[in-house]
Amino acid sequence: MVAGPFRKAADLPEVIAVFPLDGALLLPHGHLPLNIFEPRYLNMVDDAMAGERMIGMVQTRPGGDRDRPALAMVGCLGRITSFAETSDGRYLITLTGLCRFAVKEELAQRLPYRQVRAAYAAFEDDLKPPADDDGFDRVRFLRALKAYLERRMLDVDWEAAKSAPAEALVNSLAMALPFDPSEKQALIEARTLADRRAALVALMEIDIAGRSGEDEPGSLQ
Repeated sequence: MVAGPFRKAADLPEVIAVFPLDGALLLPHGHLPLNIFEPRYLNMVDDAMAGERMIGMVQTRPGGDRDRPALAMVGCLGRITSFAETSDGRYLITLTGLCRFAVKEELAQRLPYRQVRAAYAAFEDDLKPPADDDGFDRVRFLRALKAYLERRMLDVDWEAAKSAPAEALVNSLAMALPFDPSEKQALIEARTLADRRAALVALMEIDIAGRSGEDEPGSLQ
């Protein structure tokens, strides 16, 4: 959890720089490593480091044009909690998630990177300490996770998965598993931890069922 005076939505900046990146999901209390190399985003990080070290992560949606796609309506504000510069001029940073936001409007572009006016009120609970998930069926969850990972020939630290707090486990998997951007967006827009956990299990089980169907003799190609 990021220390600092972020206790309510009013403590967060209304105008924020955003990094549109499909498939890259940041959630509250989560940690997202990023390799920054485009000049406009190097500029963005420079400006963030000179200020409150905050950047909004957001995916795109249909609309706009190739160089300026429309932004998804919900993203997550993060704070740079790790920064390193490589010998070839790239920045290696880690964003720690603070609070989700709704995009109220995009500002006219006067900087190399994009900025939006953000609204946090609907997601103010994100600023609270990590929550328990009383309805968490860890056995079912890990069963679905095991089948999903086996189908995709992936693995996780199972000892950590068996003991991690529910929010840390659900959010870290939502961020890390290779879901489609639209599925990632559904996970960030899930209102509560229980909603996100249910959506994550559903996505894994749908994937398992779909891949099992592909393996059946006589199935349609």
